[in-house]
Amino acid sequence: MKKTYPILFALLLFFSLNTFASIPVSPSLAPMLKKALPAVVNIRAPLKITDLNTLNRLQKEKAKEEGNNGDSNAPVPDKVLSVASGVIVDADKGYILTNAHVINEAQNIVVTLSDGHHYTAKMIGMDKASDIALLQIHAKNLTAIPVADSNSLKVGDVVAAIGNPFGLNQTVTSGIISALGRTTLGIENYENFIQTDAPINPGNSGGALINTEGQLIGINTAILAPDRGSIGIGFAIPSNMAKSVMQQLIQYGNVKRGVLGVGAQDITPDLASAFNLSPASGAVVTLVVANSPAQNAGLQVGDIMTAIDGTEVKNANDVINVIGFLRVDSKIKISILRKNKSQTLTATLSDPQKRQQENQEKNPFLYGVALKDFTAFSPVHGDIKGILVVTVDEESNAWRSDLRPGDIITSANQEKVTSVAELQKVAADSKNLLLVNVLRGPTAFFLVISPEQ
Repeated sequence: MKKTYPILFALLLFFSLNTFASIPVSPSLAPMLKKALPAVVNIRAPLKITDLNTLNRLQKEKAKEEGNNGDSNAPVPDKVLSVASGVIVDADKGYILTNAHVINEAQNIVVTLSDGHHYTAKMIGMDKASDIALLQIHAKNLTAIPVADSNSLKVGDVVAAIGNPFGLNQTVTSGIISALGRTTLGIENYENFIQTDAPINPGNSGGALINTEGQLIGINTAILAPDRGSIGIGFAIPSNMAKSVMQQLIQYGNVKRGVLGVGAQDITPDLASAFNLSPASGAVVTLVVANSPAQNAGLQVGDIMTAIDGTEVKNANDVINVIGFLRVDSKIKISILRKNKSQTLTATLSDPQKRQQENQEKNPFLYGVALKDFTAFSPVHGDIKGILVVTVDEESNAWRSDLRPGDIITSANQEKVTSVAELQKVAADSKNLLLVNVLRGPTAFFLVISPEQ
């Protein structure tokens, strides 16, 4: 009997393989798409042109579209219709995710479902920094797309993009995930894009990027293309990032980000060798802002951040993205390596606006101004000893008083000043105004900086 087992197993395997081989396998995405398509909507939003920058941008876009080689004089009406896409993520509450740039400055927002029904949407909130907006409609029998964990994605996964490119409703394209964690593209403030070769075109913005199970893995946002058409390089905001923003928009109506107060740098192979690290992962602290949550927590320059609240830190951009989606007053655990010894620090994120206000109250005249001790010889002014203005924040009182980078301050409140320390002392003793004598090129003049402009 023992010798018959291999023969019996072989016969069973043969019949099983032949049975499976006789079952037709369909390569079609149609069954999955049948469930997902009704959850992708068309969004139309009339945008009112209220500023010159918007007008110039729309003029250039219109000129390129008409083949005018970017002629900025191409006529544009005072109203423009934004046509894009959105994704229903909660059928019961009628929540729809889309891009913030789609509905920014919109006078009203009209959502059209796959069955042709129109609804006026209410904007729950939007976050320009991540380019996510949340809308709501009141309708029955909606279909929502389940949201997947975008952290589980892999390069090479098959995906489909659904949207309304050039106003062509319910258009589906397919491809693969070309790359993950794309950053430093200059598209958004917070970037961790999924790159895909599934064709994405104007009008796809706010649409769905889904996996083969019909789950939402990203919100289609941007393309890299010379002539507005797809060349196979598209970018989507990961579903986890979109979900994090959505939860804050639902609860608070905005994303009020906390600040840690550090500068961080990627760890290159050379740095890993210098810090004696293996493997080369994490982000090295290069700057700790004075009186910041980072300083209060005990972070030091040279520390290697490896995780924040349990989320692995692989590079400096991870620090930006993790911190960027945590609320003000959030208490976080920071895992670090300090001279190759593991430590865990606790920090409470601060409100950047409150911190800015406090700093401005402490230094109302020179807040937002970077200064440097300066000496030079000028054919016009002779030997110069003063303070060079390096940068000026455009939201500062000094900027509004016409102080500009490159100016040289030689006196304050009619007292000669030759160092930053002397200027800061005079400013600290001032109450209502700060009178400064400024050299600008061959000219010299006085400026009055007021604490309230």
